[in-house]
Amino acid sequence: MSKSKKPVLEELYAAVVKGKVEKAQKLAEAVLKEGVSANAALEKMKSALQEVDAQFVRKKLLSADVAAAFNAMQAAFKVLEPHLKVKPVGFGGKVVIGALKGNIQGLGKDIVAAALRSAGFQVKDLGVDVSPKAFVAAAEKEKAQAIAVSVSVVDTMLFLKELVDILRRKKLFGKVKTVIGGRAVSEDIAKQYEVDAYVRDEWECVIKIRELFSS
Repeated sequence: MSKSKKPVLEELYAAVVKGKVEKAQKLAEAVLKEGVSANAALEKMKSALQEVDAQFVRKKLLSADVAAAFNAMQAAFKVLEPHLKVKPVGFGGKVVIGALKGNIQGLGKDIVAAALRSAGFQVKDLGVDVSPKAFVAAAEKEKAQAIAVSVSVVDTMLFLKELVDILRRKKLFGKVKTVIGGRAVSEDIAKQYEVDAYVRDEWECVIKIRELFSS
């Protein structure tokens, strides 16, 4: 990266950390005008959120500061989303995505949905606080091949069991693939609840779903 392009990403990083919504949005626009890739800007903002999380754990930031950082990144992400680039999947496929019941933060889910769309998948976004029943109903209605679930609150993991149980009752288990991601889940959780795959970020989600669709 040239020296002329580095400062705008550093400014964007700082704007997200400080929770400056309007500034983050304007810097995202500047990123595109300067020819910096939207993908690079997204990665920089994700690093900023990691820093915010670290400062929160060290009690240097309050929960309100964390919320402000998420809002700043959300504003910038809306500008960058249409310009994200992912390797096309090369075939169709539909995914239902949402944040599980009890999870009201949708930024991570939004980023994954954008990556999936950019890769060529059809995506039905159910939003946040989505019940297991609603996930399955949407998958049936949309004739989706996969359900992607965002889980950021540990206490809501039990709803994953309900989701899998409903899929079994409707004889959809194994036919409609399930993918989970978010700070509250892991590879072990995926195995425990018989979920098809756990993903760490949006790019891995694209790869995993591509693999599940071709298996």
